Amino acid sequence: MKRSPVNLTAGILIFALILAGCSKQEETAPACPPVVLVTKAEKADVPIFTEAIATLEGSTNSQIFAQVSGYLLTKNYNEGGQVKQGDVLFQIDPKPFQADLDKATATLQNNQAQLLRTQQDLARYAVLVKSGAVSQQEYQNEVQTVQSAQANVDAAQATVTSAQIQLGYTKIVAPITGIAGKALAQVGDLISPNMQLTTISALDPIEVAFTVPEQFYLDHADRFAKAMEIPQNERPESIELLMADGSVYPKRGRFEYVNRQVQTSTGAISVYALFPNSDNILRPGMYVKVRAVTQNISNAVVIPQRCVNELQGINQVVVIKADNTVEIRNVVTGDQVGPLWVITSGLEPGEFVVVEGIQKCQPGETVTPEPYVDDTASPSTNAAPASPSNP
Repeated sequence: MKRSPVNLTAGILIFALILAGCSKQEETAPACPPVVLVTKAEKADVPIFTEAIATLEGSTNSQIFAQVSGYLLTKNYNEGGQVKQGDVLFQIDPKPFQADLDKATATLQNNQAQLLRTQQDLARYAVLVKSGAVSQQEYQNEVQTVQSAQANVDAAQATVTSAQIQLGYTKIVAPITGIAGKALAQVGDLISPNMQLTTISALDPIEVAFTVPEQFYLDHADRFAKAMEIPQNERPESIELLMADGSVYPKRGRFEYVNRQVQTSTGAISVYALFPNSDNILRPGMYVKVRAVTQNISNAVVIPQRCVNELQGINQVVVIKADNTVEIRNVVTGDQVGPLWVITSGLEPGEFVVVEGIQKCQPGETVTPEPYVDDTASPSTNAAPASPSNP
């Protein structure tokens, strides 16, 4: 069947008019404002933490030295194990020292016998001098003989005491309770005086040493002084320990003392703290971090750190006003507290700032704010605002 050219032309015109109408409708439809995620600047009491790199040390470290010469007979402890005060760690051959003691004891006994004889003679002369049988001079000579014998006894007694001490030094005992280190001498070695044999460290509590700048010390000198006035076992357990793997040690420590001088090479001063360590997990020489609250800021304005943009040294935030329009505002930031910034000026509590979608915001333009939900965004509340125009 042959189609009419008039009808075909009319159909094309109608289709063109429809397309034109749709295009015009699309061009005139208003664009939707971009969606951004916002949060409310909040007021909160914020604790300010200070961290410092620290090293662990034994609260008491005893270096064990030999005090006499001789061959080492036994080593009586497990290296790296716990020892108690008074435990015998090493035994040096005691035979030469026992012989010296026996000789000194024999000399003492002989001198004591001589003293007894002279005392008996003096008693007899005391009777005879009264009867005139002996002269006064002879009596005085006998008195001097007794005194000389007494001096010989005292000297012999000192020699015995010295020999006993030297014999006692052949048993090397632990002066403290702690962990004993590697033995620096082996059985059979010839030991000489002042030769180091091992080291014992008391690890419960364990000492943590760290440094703070001189200015920090000056700013907190009053707090250090007040802490020193409190007995050690009554000071608050306010210091946290961060391990090398990022974990937090489960027990908190107490401030111990501040060192007596500032290090001239670094301008820092050493501070010490004590941490309980009953399971001996912490060992001397470990590198850790200590963390403590050094300041509390009341009614601080806080926002998530993601809200703050730095541009050429100036910190800015995007504020959404009540009419949902954008304002770029300069702010002054204070301390960082976890995921938050403390804002010291430029932002008021209750104002809404953009967290996500900052790149969509232009000054004066309208946006569609939606609440940003983040459990770590605020120290006081997790509720997100409905919108800046309808809080």
